[in-house]
Amino acid sequence: MTSVLFVVSEEGYWGEECVDPLETLSETEASVDVATPSGGKPVVDDRSIDPENVGEATAERVKEVHANDQRLQNPMPIATADADQYDAVVFPGGHGTEWDVNQDRHARQLLRETVEGDGGKALVLCHAVGLLAFTRDSDGGFLVDGRDVTGFPNEWEEGIVDDHDRMPDGRKLPYWVEDEVKAAGGNWDAELDADESVTVDGDLLTARGPESSHAGATALVEALGVTRTA
Repeated sequence: MTSVLFVVSEEGYWGEECVDPLETLSETEASVDVATPSGGKPVVDDRSIDPENVGEATAERVKEVHANDQRLQNPMPIATADADQYDAVVFPGGHGTEWDVNQDRHARQLLRETVEGDGGKALVLCHAVGLLAFTRDSDGGFLVDGRDVTGFPNEWEEGIVDDHDRMPDGRKLPYWVEDEVKAAGGNWDAELDADESVTVDGDLLTARGPESSHAGATALVEALGVTRTA
């Protein structure tokens, strides 16, 4: 059976970027597990469940899944996850990933082994694309070097942080995803004129942000060749 692992932030994942792919994959024959950096319950970004930001339907859908999905309630620590046991790994985004998932050496190892392995697929969304800027390949170079990617663009970040890179909750953003991924050699194109942005480069799939979550999940389903059961 096809198996998929979701690696979710404990510092604030963006609701739609986790819930839509999680439900999409759950509607196929694939089995789905969830991991977090420490094995604690993932934390949803409050802004991603605010109806004024995302709409009533999305807010309610995310809150229901976050509270009741047993996979999210009982995650494993990333360190215990074995890339060889999974056909795909999904990294949902959210600013919180900058403080935990993107800096986690076991997350980097999982991404590297998945992309470099035999047939594994990785879907990385939004701010989690920053993980690519810190992941080295087996030869010591950056995994993203020379790869085509999309992700959360600087133009959008400018509308969120203040002049000192402070988030609305007061935390200082440690880096901007677009800058770091470009510096690591990624061929960046967030396709700002398009409603959705999903880029497939071999076994690496990236999605720009919340509005691209479903398209990214659909691309992963197609890449895995799994059958929808619901």
